[in-house]
Amino acid sequence: MNKYEAMFIVKPDLSEDEKKALFNQINDAVTKHNGNILSANIWSEKRKLFFPLKKYNEGIYYLVNFNLGPLSIKDIRQIYRLNENILRALITKVE
Repeated sequence: MNKYEAMFIVKPDLSEDEKKALFNQINDAVTKHNGNILSANIWSEKRKLFFPLKKYNEGIYYLVNFNLGPLSIKDIRQIYRLNENILRALITKVE
């Protein structure tokens, strides 16, 4: 298992219930692939973006630290790419 850090930029116009559901989906994708969530929280609420992403000028930044097998990262990235509420996702390996 490797340690990873993922930063998500999420649509800013989601309701509280939609945000909770989305954050649960993000975390569930890791746990369904036999990973462990170490920490998950909102890094910044409605931060202005440098350039528009999918016609949005603001976004909510969500940070997740987790352990996961290296073969599952490709599957996780595909799941996040298909979610319409995630504007951008960046997953990096932590040493």
